[in-house]
Amino acid sequence: MSQSPIPAASGIAWALGWMAEEFASDGIAIKRVAESGLRLVAPDPERQARHHFREAGNIQALAARSLGAPTRVIGLTWIDEGQAIIVRPDTPVLEPADLRNLRFALPGFARTRGESIARGMALHGIQSALALGGLTLGEARLVEVPAPPIEQPSAAGMRRLWLGLDWLAAGRVDAVYIKGAAAAEAAARLGLVVGIDLDSYPSRLARVNNGTPRPITVHADMIDDHFDVVVRFLEQTLRAADWAAGNPAELKHILARETLAGISGVEAAYRGDFHRSLHPDLSPDRVDMLEKQASFLWLHGFLEHRVDVARWIDPRPLDAALARHAGVARHRAAAR
Repeated sequence: MSQSPIPAASGIAWALGWMAEEFASDGIAIKRVAESGLRLVAPDPERQARHHFREAGNIQALAARSLGAPTRVIGLTWIDEGQAIIVRPDTPVLEPADLRNLRFALPGFARTRGESIARGMALHGIQSALALGGLTLGEARLVEVPAPPIEQPSAAGMRRLWLGLDWLAAGRVDAVYIKGAAAAEAAARLGLVVGIDLDSYPSRLARVNNGTPRPITVHADMIDDHFDVVVRFLEQTLRAADWAAGNPAELKHILARETLAGISGVEAAYRGDFHRSLHPDLSPDRVDMLEKQASFLWLHGFLEHRVDVARWIDPRPLDAALARHAGVARHRAAAR
């Protein structure tokens, strides 16, 4: 399984030892692998790892699918994680309409368009913030900054992902889109402040981006040939989401490790009742948001071909996992 440095129930299940415990009796070893070590956007779809579960950002997953990767979406999560437009303290930003004509940092393209995660996140985040003020991308100035290197996840690597913050502190740009705990910490260290808090707006449309919604994907062969393994993986994910809902203090320490940030960064990025919303589902609302992200990425040149999101989704494993999970819950309740 692979996962970016993000809060996710599958990662929590791994951290608690539940994934290894679930499959130990089958002789199945569960390993975590770094995103950078996988060719998720491989030109040859047959090179996709067949026994790989991935819960991570949607840009790479959509890019791989647009190239013909035989993956299936078996769940979607939505976790508000500190999306914001960051400015210097002396920048007079009070409302989204104040963003007009500001210079926004826009990371360059990576080695392929489908791997240009920093650029895709920033461009959609900037557009969303402008739209809240009735503005378009054409009413802001986009300043290209170097694309961050593709590397193993690390605290230093996360800082390089948000290079635009250094440009902002130096006065070379006026605003930077960020998301997540590591970015919030980096902004605070540089004395920068939140200009627009995208999480504070009621419409989720303002926050559709790489991690919202976040797909759980698996190779189609796993569903066809090892359906029960896929269901059990999702069962442990649901179990971990239940645990997170009741253990917010312990969860913060796990997320600090998972997101390569400190407790202060976790508290800044993940607020309110986010710990109660880690459960995957395939609700029409989340599917619609994924379709909106796919359309944005296609329109702005991040995908080689359009992705038919509805055909990409297979609800059967999650339906089975939810039924089993509910059965376990009923059994435990009856045993009390």
